[in-house]
Amino acid sequence: MEGEFKGSCLCTQVKYSVVGAAHGFYLCHCQYCQKGTGSAHAANLFFPNARLTWLQGKSLVKCFSIPNTRHLKAFCTCCGSPLPSVQEVGIVVPAGSLDEAPTIIPSAHLFVASRADWDNQLEKIVAFDTLPTQ
Repeated sequence: MEGEFKGSCLCTQVKYSVVGAAHGFYLCHCQYCQKGTGSAHAANLFFPNARLTWLQGKSLVKCFSIPNTRHLKAFCTCCGSPLPSVQEVGIVVPAGSLDEAPTIIPSAHLFVASRADWDNQLEKIVAFDTLPTQ
């Protein structure tokens, strides 16, 4: 998947563009990604040789890193949404921050030994198109 990818945070005060080729789309189940997303996993695209440009709101972007780990999380200080970050592996883009959904499926699950107990066979539970009525 190659091209220009635009994204934003939930409050839309931060907007960005990434130009390059994604070489991986991973669902990470590590304890840090669970805490950082409040969910079962993070969904990130990896761009090893890309260019990240903040189109708006760069001053609202903050990075948090856990000492002695490779875990880094960028987020909007206004709404808390995850945002792209420049890391050792290149640019890491949270898939949900993209304004258009990626056209590729995830490459792999990572750190499945840390998978949440409730994150098992989720495809078998009932699904609704909208919020269910009681």
